[in-house]
Amino acid sequence: MSDETVPGLRVGILVLSDKGSRGEREDTSGPAIVSFLAGRDVVEPLLEILPDDREIIARRLAAWADDLRLDVILTCGGTGVAPRDVTPEATGDVIDREVPGFGERMRAVSFQKTPGALISRALAGIRGGTLIVNLPGSPRAAAENLEAVWEAVPHLVAKLQGDDRDCGEA
Repeated sequence: MSDETVPGLRVGILVLSDKGSRGEREDTSGPAIVSFLAGRDVVEPLLEILPDDREIIARRLAAWADDLRLDVILTCGGTGVAPRDVTPEATGDVIDREVPGFGERMRAVSFQKTPGALISRALAGIRGGTLIVNLPGSPRAAAENLEAVWEAVPHLVAKLQGDDRDCGEA
C-alpha cells in the first residue's frame, strides 16, 4: 500500500437503544455520527437501531463483520453501568483482539469535559478485518469520542488490509 489512507471506508453505525428500537425515542446519535463522518472518505454508512440485548447485538456485529465485511463498525450507546448497558459485553463476545488504546483515549478526552466519562466501559477490538468501536449514546459525546480516535482509524484499517510498512514509516 503506498499511503495510509484507505479510500472509501465502509462503515456501519449500530445504535443501541431499547426506546429507539421501539420508536419511542428519536435517534439523534446515529445522525451525529453520520455528520461527523461526512467529508472523511467514508462510503454512505449503514445505520441501524437495535434494542439493548447482548445476543442480538453480538449477532449483528458478527454479521456485519463476517458477511458484509465492513471496515469499521461504530456502536453507539450501552457503554455505561445500567443493567441494560451490555454493548461492551456483546462486543467482547465477538472480537478476536482488543485494541485498548481506543477506550483509554476516549475516556481521557471525555474526562476533560465531564467526570462521568470514568464510568464509560467503551471497548474497541478487531473481528477478522473489521474494527469495532463502542461510543457513548449521547450525540455530542459520541462525536467527541469518535473525533478523539479517528486519526488512528485509517492506519488501523490499512494494517488489517495488509499494509506491511513499519508504523514509523506512515
